[in-house]
Amino acid sequence: MLLEWMTALIAGLVAFHFIQKHTFPYFWKDFFYLTKVARCGVILELYKKTSKVFTVMDKFMQQAEKIPNKPFIIYEGDVYTYKDVNSRSNKVAQVFKTLGIVKKGDTVALLMNNEPDFISVWFGFCKLGCAVAFLNTNLKSKSLLHCFISCGAKVLVVGADLIDKLDDILPNLQEDHISIWVLGRESQRPGVETLLDKVDIAPDGPVPAHLRAASSVKSPTLYIFTSGTTGLPKAAVITHLQSLKACAGFWAYGATKDDIIYIPLPLYHSAASLLGIGGTIELGATCILKKKFSASQFWSDCKKYNVTLFQYIGELCRYLCNQPKKEGEKDHKVRMAVGNGMRQDIWEEFLDRFGNIKMCELYGSTEGNVCFMNHTGKIGAIGRSNFFYKLFFQYELVKYDLENDEPVRNEQGFCEHVKNGETGLLLSQINSKSPFFGYVGNKNLTEKKLLRDVFRKGDVYFNTGDLLAEDHENFIYFKDRIGDTFRWKGENVATIEVADFLGWMDFIQEANVYGVEVPGHEGKTGMAAIILRPGFSFDGGRLYEHVVKHLPNYARPRFIRIQELMEVTGTLKQQKFRLVQSGYNPSSVTDPLYFLDESKKCYVALTQTIFDCILSGQMKL
Repeated sequence: MLLEWMTALIAGLVAFHFIQKHTFPYFWKDFFYLTKVARCGVILELYKKTSKVFTVMDKFMQQAEKIPNKPFIIYEGDVYTYKDVNSRSNKVAQVFKTLGIVKKGDTVALLMNNEPDFISVWFGFCKLGCAVAFLNTNLKSKSLLHCFISCGAKVLVVGADLIDKLDDILPNLQEDHISIWVLGRESQRPGVETLLDKVDIAPDGPVPAHLRAASSVKSPTLYIFTSGTTGLPKAAVITHLQSLKACAGFWAYGATKDDIIYIPLPLYHSAASLLGIGGTIELGATCILKKKFSASQFWSDCKKYNVTLFQYIGELCRYLCNQPKKEGEKDHKVRMAVGNGMRQDIWEEFLDRFGNIKMCELYGSTEGNVCFMNHTGKIGAIGRSNFFYKLFFQYELVKYDLENDEPVRNEQGFCEHVKNGETGLLLSQINSKSPFFGYVGNKNLTEKKLLRDVFRKGDVYFNTGDLLAEDHENFIYFKDRIGDTFRWKGENVATIEVADFLGWMDFIQEANVYGVEVPGHEGKTGMAAIILRPGFSFDGGRLYEHVVKHLPNYARPRFIRIQELMEVTGTLKQQKFRLVQSGYNPSSVTDPLYFLDESKKCYVALTQTIFDCILSGQMKL
C-alpha cells in the first residue's frame, strides 16, 4: 500500500512539473520574486507605522558597525572600508555643525564627479538631517543656476575639477549669500571656501543621532534633477521611502553580500546613487566606483577587481559591443548586470560575445511611482507582470493619439485600455501604496505629470510619458517616449529647454526640437526645425559655437531643418509627429538640412554622402 502511495505521489509530482513547465513556465521565478516584493512591502509598511523611521543612512551605520573593515568602495585601486567612509562622513558633518552653516531640514547641493568624497560629503550632510541635491555635472550657466535656485539650497559643495563651471554664475550665487565650498585645500576665487583642509583636522566622532532622525518615511532626503516637458531640469523629490525601495533592487534580483559591484554611471543619477550605492549598502557588499565610464577599460577593470555585477544603461552595452574583439572576452566573473535601455539586438550580441550574464533589465523613472523588473532574463522585455504584481503596482496602458499628442478619450470623456500586444501610454494610479511626491519649488510642474478622471471621476494617475506594450505572457516592452523629452547618450533631453537656447540666436525666429532615430544608436538624437527671422540667413558656425557653449554634448541638436512655416496642432502645440516621421534624409526632405560636424566646428549642409556615412557608422555622433 505504501509503495502504491509513493508511486502515485511521484507520478503526481512529475505530472505537476510537466504541466507547470509547459503551462506556467515562469511560475517559480514569479513566485520567488513576488515573495521578495511582498517581504519588502511588509517591511516598508512596518516602517510607516513605527515611531522611529529606519533610513538608508541608518542601514549604512549599522553595516559600518557590523562589518567595519570590509571594503565598501574601491576607487582607482584605493580601498575605503565601511569604517573609513563612516569616519570621513563624520568629519564632514563635524565641519558644518561646528561652523553652524546648516541646520536640520536645510537643503545643500553637490556638484561633483564620481569619487569617494562624493559619498562622504553626501552622507555627512545626511547625518546633519539635510536634504542633498545632486547637480548634473554636464549642465552649464543658466541651467546650472536654475537647478541650484529651484531646490532652495543654502550651501554648494563643488569638486575641485569642476570649479570652473561656476565662473558664469558665481556672482549670482554670492549675491544670494550662498555658501560655496570647493573640495580642495586652496581656492583662487574670492568667497569660495576650502573644505579638505578643514576635514583633515576635524574630529571623526559621530554627530548626535537625533540630527539625522527622520520624522516620516515620506520626508525628502534627496533632490535629483530630471529633464521633462517643462523645459529646464526639475528637482524630483526623493523621499526615504523611495530610497529604501531602490536599495532593495540588487537584492530582489538575487545579489548577495559576496558580490563585487561595478558602478561606472554618474552618481548624480538615481541609478548609481539610489540603486548602486544604496544597493551595495543594503547587501553589505563592495562596489568598484569608476570616475567615468571607459569602454576600453571596462573588462580589464572587471577582471582586475573580480567584478560579479555591474550597472548599465543600454548605450553602455552598445559601446562595449563596438569595441574591437579580443581573446578571452568571456574570461571574467561577471554573472549579473542591472540596468535599463538595452535594445534587443544589442542584448543578443552582448550575451553571445561576453558570455552567459544574467541581464536584469528594469523600468522606472526618478520621480515615478511605478517600477517593472525583468526578473526572468527574457531578452527584450523591461519587466514582467501578473495578477499579483498589479496588487502592488496599479498601472494601466491606455490608447494614445500620437498626432495630437494626447490620450484618446471616449464619449464619456474617459481613457480606453489597449488590447494585449498593442502599444499604449503607461499610467500609474496615485494612492497610499504608490504615492507621487512630485517636484520641489513649483506645483505646476507636479500637476503637469498628473492625469485626472482617467477611468472615473476623481481618480488620479501619474503620466509616465512612455509608450509600452504587454504581451500575452505578461512581459512588458518599451516602445517609445512621447511629449517633449527624448533620451540620448543615456540622458534625458528636454526639447523646450534646447529650443529656448536656440532662440537666443538673432537669426532664429522659432525652433521646434524633437528626437530622431539613428541606426545603431540607443534612443534618439536631437533635431531642430527652425524658422529664420526675416532678413537673416542661417549661420552654421555661430550656431555651433552657441550650442557648444550653452548645451551639454548629449543635448546638442545633430540635425537642423529650415522651414518657412511651423506646423502646429489644433491646440496650437508645435507639431512634432510628422517631423519625426519624415526624418533627415536629404533625398526625401525638400527643406534645407544641416548636420553638426565636430571636425569642422560648424553646422554643414547635410548631403547624401554625409547621410550615407551616418547610416553606415563611418561618421560618429
